[in-house]
Amino acid sequence: MRSLKVRFALLLGGTALLALLAAAGVLWSIRLTENVIDRTLAAQHRLELLAELSGRLAQYGFAAIESIGNADAPPEALSVTRDRVDEALNRVDDALGAGMATSTNLEDRIQYVARTRPLANVRAARAMLDRQVTLVRRESDPDRRKTAMQGALNAFGAMTGPPLSLLVEAERRSMNAGSEAAATLSHRLTAAALAAVVLALAFVAVLYRSVIRPTLARIEEIRRAAGAVGSGALDTRLSVETRDELGLLVANFNRMAARLARREGRLAADRAALEDTVQARTADLRAANERLEMVDRSRRRFFADVSHELRTPLTVILGECDLAQRSAERAAGRPVDHGPVFATIRKRAQRLKRRVEDLLRVARSESGQIELDRRSVSAVAVLGDAVDSAGSEAARRRVELVLEPGDHDIEVDADPEWLRQVVESLIDNALRHATGLTRITVSLSGRAAPQGSRALITIDDDGPGFPEDGDGLFERFRREARPGEAGFGIGLALARWVVERHDGVISLGRAGQGGARVVLDLPALDDGVVPEQDGAGHERIGAA
Repeated sequence: MRSLKVRFALLLGGTALLALLAAAGVLWSIRLTENVIDRTLAAQHRLELLAELSGRLAQYGFAAIESIGNADAPPEALSVTRDRVDEALNRVDDALGAGMATSTNLEDRIQYVARTRPLANVRAARAMLDRQVTLVRRESDPDRRKTAMQGALNAFGAMTGPPLSLLVEAERRSMNAGSEAAATLSHRLTAAALAAVVLALAFVAVLYRSVIRPTLARIEEIRRAAGAVGSGALDTRLSVETRDELGLLVANFNRMAARLARREGRLAADRAALEDTVQARTADLRAANERLEMVDRSRRRFFADVSHELRTPLTVILGECDLAQRSAERAAGRPVDHGPVFATIRKRAQRLKRRVEDLLRVARSESGQIELDRRSVSAVAVLGDAVDSAGSEAARRRVELVLEPGDHDIEVDADPEWLRQVVESLIDNALRHATGLTRITVSLSGRAAPQGSRALITIDDDGPGFPEDGDGLFERFRREARPGEAGFGIGLALARWVVERHDGVISLGRAGQGGARVVLDLPALDDGVVPEQDGAGHERIGAA
């Protein structure tokens, strides 16, 4: 047999044949067992009926004595017991007939006839006792009635005792015969089962030696060869011994191993070339990273140097302004008052110094040197400084910048410079990015929360609003400025970091008319300080 299909078909056919034979043997043994059990149970049932019949006959004899001894006894009592005796006789007769109807054995028919004769004698004895009771009841002499009744009962016992004993003994022999048959059947079935097991094991052994073991050995050989190829031994080959399915599989395996060996050679050459390319590109990337790091260090050093160099002369200018102002106040008889001029110079110098400090703060933040000086500050004062600082740029762009401080001032625990720079940066972002902008509103309000009072700083504009992926604006190094605008500020990523360091939350949304809205939610210390306001209730800075 050259095909594995034929071999496995024979294997499955043999297994199916064994299963069918085993099922047939089990059914045959079950049928024999059922027959033996049924015969034994039938004999036990008939024995129980005979015991009931014996009791009924005894009750009938007692009823006959009662009817004769008591002349006033109703005849219905004897009739009831007689009917019960007849009913018991009929049950025994039906049980014998039922056993005969289900049996085709000649011996069973002979036993049935042998059992019906004693049963007929019992029926005759019951009828004879019934007639004698009737005759005895007609006798008027009590002594003769008693003697006649005693003779009738003796005759009744002599006629019913032997037949009943014969029937009981016959049913007992039937039960014993059933038990012996069950034991014999059990021994035969055990021997048959052992023989079937031996035959099945022999058949399985033959199938294993002729079909399964050679096939498994060849499959194991293929598995070992596949493992060797997987480990890198691509020169592994198998011998094609047969022309069946496994032989075809071995031939395909050999061709696959040959193709893999050729491909491995090409891959080795490509890998060497790729490694050379990767090494060259790695060297280029390292050089580029070094250049970028040098540029970044130079940029940071530039910010720090510029901030330091500008801060020193500005401090000197402010000091000279203070000295000039005090000298002008001491000079007597001078008609010219330079106080407003010095005040203007001082204000501009203060603004320039603040800008330089902002540059220095951003430079330190990029190098990771961020420090917060948190203290209790007025939110209105911080917002006023931010709006005042951005007012000139708003006026230049013809944008109305409005501060709405609300009904009362709110004290917050914050670094005033960082908080001012965050608000100023948000205003600057709106001025630079919102196309067609005409108005920016900075407002302050408070709200109650389970954790305490909160201060809400809102920056609204009437521009086009944020893009759909507004949350992406918080990513570091992301820029949305228009071409030609360098921009200045700390950026939304750093702004969110500063707000979160103040235990607050910054969120982006849309204003009432579709513009952009940025909300800073900060914890408030005291929201009960009411500032002085003008009649309009807010401050306007800039020009429309």
